[in-house]
This record gives sequence, C-alpha cells and structure tokens, in this order.
Amino acid sequence: MKLFVTVKPKARKKSVTKIDRTHYVVSVTVPPEGGKANAAVRDALSEFLDVPKSDIILSSGEKSREKTFEI
Repeated sequence: MKLFVTVKPKARKKSVTKIDRTHYVVSVTVPPEGGKANAAVRDALSEFLDVPKSDIILSSGEKSREKTFEI
C-alpha cells in the first residue's frame, strides 16, 4: 500500500491528519536536517497506523515535503 504524505517540519506539536485513504499530512517538531524529519514522520505514521516502523519504507521524496511511503 502506498501512502502519500505532506510533511510539515518544525511544527509546534506532532500530529497526523488523514485526508483520504492514502493521503496524510504529518507535522513533526524536528528540523529537516540529516534525515531527522523523515525518521520522525516514519515514527508518527507507525504510531498512527499501528504498524511496526520496520514495515514503513520511504520510497520517494527524501529531500522533499511531498513523500511516498510504502507499507
């Protein structure tokens, strides 16, 4: 399953908002430096979807706010 995620780094609080079945907006508190935001997004999705972090793979958008994850 592919998930299309819009990331908002350096937010005041961490949150995940489901737009539709495959589109999400994820706010994380960490800056987009050194992959920290990508890891935080993966953690937030894992918690929100109740799946292990190891099952969530970033497939595209490593340096973009628009990312695609595969579960």
